[in-house]
Amino acid sequence: MPSVWNSFPFGKGDFVKIAVFGLGYVGTVSAACLAGDDRQVVGVDPDPTKVGIIDSGRSPVVEPDIDDVVANARDKGWLAATTSSVEALTDADVALLCVGTPSRLNGSTDLKYVERAAAEIGEYLRTADHHLVVVVRSTVPPGTVEGLVATTVAKESAKTEGVDFTVAMCPEFLREGSSVKDFFEPPFTVIGAHDERAVKVLSDLFSFIPAEINVVGIRTAEALKYACNAFHAVKVSFANELGRLYASLDIDSREVMELFVKDTRLNVSSAYLRPGFAFGGSCLPKDLRSLLHMARTNSVEVPLLAGTMATNDLIIRNLVKELAGLGTRKVSLLGISFKPQTDDLRESPYVELAEALVGKGFDLKVYDPIVRPDKLFGANLAYVQHHLPHLQRLLVDAPGEAMVGADVVLVASPHAEVRAALVANPPALLFDLVGSLGEDVESNPGYRGISWASAR
Repeated sequence: MPSVWNSFPFGKGDFVKIAVFGLGYVGTVSAACLAGDDRQVVGVDPDPTKVGIIDSGRSPVVEPDIDDVVANARDKGWLAATTSSVEALTDADVALLCVGTPSRLNGSTDLKYVERAAAEIGEYLRTADHHLVVVVRSTVPPGTVEGLVATTVAKESAKTEGVDFTVAMCPEFLREGSSVKDFFEPPFTVIGAHDERAVKVLSDLFSFIPAEINVVGIRTAEALKYACNAFHAVKVSFANELGRLYASLDIDSREVMELFVKDTRLNVSSAYLRPGFAFGGSCLPKDLRSLLHMARTNSVEVPLLAGTMATNDLIIRNLVKELAGLGTRKVSLLGISFKPQTDDLRESPYVELAEALVGKGFDLKVYDPIVRPDKLFGANLAYVQHHLPHLQRLLVDAPGEAMVGADVVLVASPHAEVRAALVANPPALLFDLVGSLGEDVESNPGYRGISWASAR
């Protein structure tokens, strides 16, 4: 096979060598599926049995189609395996870490295999004279790549990350039982890197896969896989909890969920999946409480649904606690309705927030571009009179007026008038409760996101 090692960054048609650490489920699939005419893959694993199986043209893991992919790659000389990390790394352009990251007894992630692989890479680089892109594919806690991996490789190699080698994160999105299909048809490709060379190498490496490439920070790429898996677990538990409850009510939950998933505008969609403040309004809290009551009266445990209400309340309590800890007393709340562009205050989390702040003795001023107390009536008026009878006294006529003298500004509305006031007179301390105020507001040195770290 022709060798043009170290064509860095490589382009289409260049010959690339990839060292894959770990011949378990992820490593075997990655190694076999990446092998090709212009890509030689060498899998490295301390287990000689796995190495022998690969070298015999078979897969050490059981997956549909994987044996055929491995056999084809071995027959054409694209794929090899070894127990020697030096052999795998010699003249390699890329090292993929696909090792296991099991749980410890306390639930933390055991990173000993990641650290061992990083140490072996560092030992090799100590005497090597070419640049290596070290890419983690295993699921690891945020901070692992830039912390443990980069530090270990640098220590063992006596070389500098970003100069002699580069680290990156490229999470996999494979399901056991359909991993080969998933490899070639991922929802997207995610590259977590801070170095343009690593971005170029990984973009080229995965360019044969017809999926959108998303370049993000390394910690974001690490966190994404946990978000995906946690949400998948939540979906399974959600369906099972409803199944238990509906079975007690003599309802076929399978039929319910068949209809449920047909709604791709709200149910199975990006709707609501944005970090922000607590949910509220006239439907979600009421109906969730009703489901919890049905469960109690039928002796059905639904801890996920119960936890949903608990975590929602926690958002409000945590903010009040944080404000109290600041030692400030004058607070401005910009926006109080359940949703922007409406005057619906029924079960608005911002009404609950205002009620809690008043109860704690805060000096509160409120501005809302839509809400006018003299125009409230019916259930809306009754709710406010019960929960926040002081609303008329708290409301002011302009956002600037609400902000005068405030130690802290809480922003619950992305209304243009609100944003303009925040840009014109940036508060010393601003808590963003909506997450859509724009860069001109988020660039404020006093900006804080309620459920996210500032991107600044």
